[in-house]
Amino acid sequence: MHILLVHQLFIRPDDPGGTRHYELARGLVARGHRVTILAGTRSYLTGEPVTRARREVLEPGLEIIRCGSIGGVHRSFVWRTLGFLTFTWTSLIAGLRLGQADVVWGTSPPLLQAASAWAIARAKRLPLVFEVRDLWPAFAIQVGVLKNRLLIALSRWLERFLYRHAERIVVNSPGFIPHLVASGAPEDRIALIPNGVDVRMFDPKARGEAFRSAHGLESKFVALYAGAHGLSNDLSVVLDAAERLRGNADISLVLVGDGKEKPALFAQAETRRLTNMHLLPPVPKDAMPEVLAAADCGIAILRPLPLYATTYPNKVFDYMAAGRPVVLAVDGVVRELVEKAGAGIFATPGDGGAMAEAIRRLASDRAEARRMGERGRKLVEAQFDRPRQTDQLERLLLEVAGSPRRAESPA
Repeated sequence: MHILLVHQLFIRPDDPGGTRHYELARGLVARGHRVTILAGTRSYLTGEPVTRARREVLEPGLEIIRCGSIGGVHRSFVWRTLGFLTFTWTSLIAGLRLGQADVVWGTSPPLLQAASAWAIARAKRLPLVFEVRDLWPAFAIQVGVLKNRLLIALSRWLERFLYRHAERIVVNSPGFIPHLVASGAPEDRIALIPNGVDVRMFDPKARGEAFRSAHGLESKFVALYAGAHGLSNDLSVVLDAAERLRGNADISLVLVGDGKEKPALFAQAETRRLTNMHLLPPVPKDAMPEVLAAADCGIAILRPLPLYATTYPNKVFDYMAAGRPVVLAVDGVVRELVEKAGAGIFATPGDGGAMAEAIRRLASDRAEARRMGERGRKLVEAQFDRPRQTDQLERLLLEVAGSPRRAESPA
């Protein structure tokens, strides 16, 4: 097959952020397929321009075509919207100029890029596979970044439209399925290909000595958060936990990443004199194994909103693949997964005291913390390894590309 992926915020391993789509694309190419990616020109974490060639062949059969967008994804709602709108237009033009493909794979958020994928698929008479990575616009409404009634109505209409017109809908968490069905998605078109990880990237026995030495963490119990520093990530709670752990001289909390909230977090940490906090810049994904190796536990956190209980956060799988226990300040389906495996400790979302106590428990029984990490590693090896997910995706794409049916429900 020739698969066309429309993904504005596509991330390579030498960029900070999650590389699910890069790993899946490489896996598909290794199985004999060709993948072309229409990607944006702005960084997912920083919003800064990406200094890449317009057309870039990563390896034979895997090509990225950069499509321009204005503004920065973190500057403001208006600038984000302009960035999404311009990418929708430029990716549509680039997609129409391409030669023939067999299937179009669109992913959301942002939802507008999935609209571009639909338009390309429609113009080329190709099936559309619509991947839902977040429940958008529902998340944006619940967080409070989408408030305008007209925009909410238009976004919900577009969401339902794409559900009806996609040949198949892929979700990365089982918690998303009830929302999709309630929003009009045909249940027989929904497929679960969960978030996961390439376990070969991580060595659970590694200790990250170089990272520890570089940041004065040699003798510390390190609780690490690695990822976006945005409104949804609720990282002020980690600062609250750090304040409660002042008396534990052997514990350090480390935040690695970037995002809109990072300057405010720096200011808070300085004002509160949190000497046990380290706020570090983002690292490329291919440097993340060394960072996670330096951790004694990983922190996964989202704001205490009902819809976030539907998610499977990527970082949880990275922590488990590195053999590290998870301090999980996210309720719902991922809590069920982690607790069933015995791979971490749940801390009530939004509660810095609960997070501090979870970290303190792990630091006080490091042997049990290591056993939790081992159980998490076994879980991802058995159920959430990337090649397994690539097999699932390949079967779905082959089925769709060979299907004579096209989803053409009325708008």
